[in-house]
Amino acid sequence: MAVTILGISAYYHDSAACLVRDGEILAAAQQERFSRKKHDADFPAEAIAYCLEEAGLALADLDHLVFYDKPLIKFERLLETYLAYAPGGLRSFLAAMPIWLKEKLLLKSLLRKELAALGGSAPADLPPLLFTQHHQAHAASAFFPSPFERAAVLCMDGVGEWATTSVWLGDGHRLTPQWEIQFPHSLGLLYSAFTYFTGFKVNSGEYKLMGLAPYGEPRYRDLILKHLLALKDDGSFRMDMRYFNYANGLTMTNRAFDRLFGGPPRRPESPVTQREMDLASSIQAVTEEVVLRLGRTVHRELGVDHLCLAGGVALNCVANGRLLREGPFKEIWVQPAAGDAGGALGAALSVWHQYLDKPRAGADHDRMRGAYLGPAFDNAQIEAYLNSAGIPYQRLDDDTLMARLAALLDDEQVIGWFQGRMEFGPRALGGRSIIGDPRSAKMQTVMNLKIKYRESFRPFAPAVLAEQVTDWFEYAGRSPYMLMVAPVAEARRIAMTDDQQRLFGIDKLKVARSQIPAITHVDDSARLQTVHAETNPRFHRLIAAFAERTGCPLLINTSFNVRGEPIVGSPEDAYRCFMRTEMDYLVLENCLLAKSEQPVQPRDQSWQHEFELD
Repeated sequence: MAVTILGISAYYHDSAACLVRDGEILAAAQQERFSRKKHDADFPAEAIAYCLEEAGLALADLDHLVFYDKPLIKFERLLETYLAYAPGGLRSFLAAMPIWLKEKLLLKSLLRKELAALGGSAPADLPPLLFTQHHQAHAASAFFPSPFERAAVLCMDGVGEWATTSVWLGDGHRLTPQWEIQFPHSLGLLYSAFTYFTGFKVNSGEYKLMGLAPYGEPRYRDLILKHLLALKDDGSFRMDMRYFNYANGLTMTNRAFDRLFGGPPRRPESPVTQREMDLASSIQAVTEEVVLRLGRTVHRELGVDHLCLAGGVALNCVANGRLLREGPFKEIWVQPAAGDAGGALGAALSVWHQYLDKPRAGADHDRMRGAYLGPAFDNAQIEAYLNSAGIPYQRLDDDTLMARLAALLDDEQVIGWFQGRMEFGPRALGGRSIIGDPRSAKMQTVMNLKIKYRESFRPFAPAVLAEQVTDWFEYAGRSPYMLMVAPVAEARRIAMTDDQQRLFGIDKLKVARSQIPAITHVDDSARLQTVHAETNPRFHRLIAAFAERTGCPLLINTSFNVRGEPIVGSPEDAYRCFMRTEMDYLVLENCLLAKSEQPVQPRDQSWQHEFELD
């Protein structure tokens, strides 16, 4: 009889649910896609309901429930930290304790109460509720779905219970912990400290910091390594906590940090200056050095040729790309939902493989299904919505639609693309995407300022046909989850003039660096998504149609949302976003909507945040 397990992550950030049956991942989704609250940390009731509906099950049909964290150990860490810093940290202590005493210490009861309400049953009638450790869930999410029978696993994040960096050996269906670095010494929190200091939001602005780094110079790298981070040859490190406030305060950094870097943190929404660009470049350089040293040490100690990555730091695709190019591993596989949302998946797989001692099936291939694990909407559902709302559209068969979209993209039209199952994780991978022509010199600015309403320096990623990736990039492997950065092929680049070479900062953005300038970063790199016919045949077919028309087998692919909003989850979300931006066309499965044919709606000015950077 089949064994079904529901994994849950909640109450910290990025709540999610995942359903696994006999080790096969059936469904997974983040709560934010349903609640429309970005990084929603609440109990993932709607995500759980979706997973159950997808499998045709009720809560009572499940065999196990599992949570991705052990709150009592985390509470122990908080108490020990406050005691270590006493009498400092009183404000933080007074802010944190009421939440813990009221909710998180009673998390098991709270979870059972929420689940019982969702299932319409008594708590006593629920399946058994289990708990994994935080980094155990991360490691399981990285290794068990990977295509490797044996691999090292490296988890790096802010902090779980105590661990901030952990190393594991995955072999068959077993994960064995090797060693860890503990709080408060954390590469993830160090990077978040610079995210905070440069004026971006912690736990969501780290992408911005990574995107800003190539515009600066690593002027502060040595200062960081001299004062903030004692880094050993093996990649282990300790941080000087005199410069940080996150262990016992309400901010990430303190006045000593301000003095070290010549002034206070940048105010959010104020102009980004050369200092922020240089800080971003410096912490990115340090992060890459730590990751490279850790990778080499893990390879030497465990003697394996494959590496799996998870934890928030694993979303740093620049560091991942450098580790693959310069490190000792033949292949690297990164969990696409590497942050806390992926903990729900890892917790469920931990129960199946470790708690129930079940073997892995098909360990020679990626078991994430391309990360297309969320809800889908068929043409009948979409047309029912459009007709009921009086929204004009055309219904086109695939052959006609693909040819029409290729022509529109060739004409520099920006298109919202909604089809198939929604992606699990922070990246849009051709299910809920905004797409455009990468050959257009103006497209990056247009899409940032008029579509995404975000900072103009933010880079876009190319979605490239997997079979043609080597023609356009210095990369020969798979990157289906947009978590590897690679250089644009030398033959596709455009040489810079002497005057262009002397440009600094954001002025670099104005220079076309290749034949595909909209996705080429200022360091001649790009964040790759290889598109495979077996996992997303319609997106693959669209790119192939564009390639047949233009000779260019790739498209800009960015997430279907605007700044501050989660990626769209439903046709209603997609239409709302379409009408509130300057997208030209919207595709909902086989339904094509032209902006010019839509009824005029009042523009919501709160969505528009245009940035011109100094």
